[in-house]
Amino acid sequence: PLGPNEWRIDRSHSAANFSVRHNVVSTVRGQLGPITGKIEWDGKDVKTVLADIAIDMNGINTQNEGRDKHLRNPDFFDVANHPNLTFKSKRVDAVANGRFKLVGDLTIRGNTKEVVLDVEGPSPFMKSQRGVLTGATATTKISRKEFGILWNNMIEMMPVVGDEVTVTIDLELTRPALPGSGS
Repeated sequence: PLGPNEWRIDRSHSAANFSVRHNVVSTVRGQLGPITGKIEWDGKDVKTVLADIAIDMNGINTQNEGRDKHLRNPDFFDVANHPNLTFKSKRVDAVANGRFKLVGDLTIRGNTKEVVLDVEGPSPFMKSQRGVLTGATATTKISRKEFGILWNNMIEMMPVVGDEVTVTIDLELTRPALPGSGS
């Protein structure tokens, strides 16, 4: 059962994606893995949003099996020792016109840093057979080096893998009824 303000993350309609520069000439994109966790929100004021999510890094997928295996090893995410990337929100800042900033702690490879997610949403409610639906998209840019992901090679004095990584999380959330509606 869900708590009074809890929303289920619909894993089949949610995704965590990333992009990073490769050889300074192209962008590599991939999916980080399945998302689990808890989202709390009163259904009215986005300042009440609390997120506690985990992303299973065993599911990282860049459409290149060799690269995916390398990303799972100790050079990058060290998935055997750190299987999940986690985000735990602390507060909501700067609310305006369907957008807000969700501030929280992001943990990758056991390294935790405060990040700001730029959130678009939540979307208008929609009723379905599963209950009430809503969604949101959150984006942030991080320095992979700040999280202990230091591996790199140099080609013609340029890094193979860029430091700045863009992470985008698309969530579809469901619950049987709106919080506080009694239905």
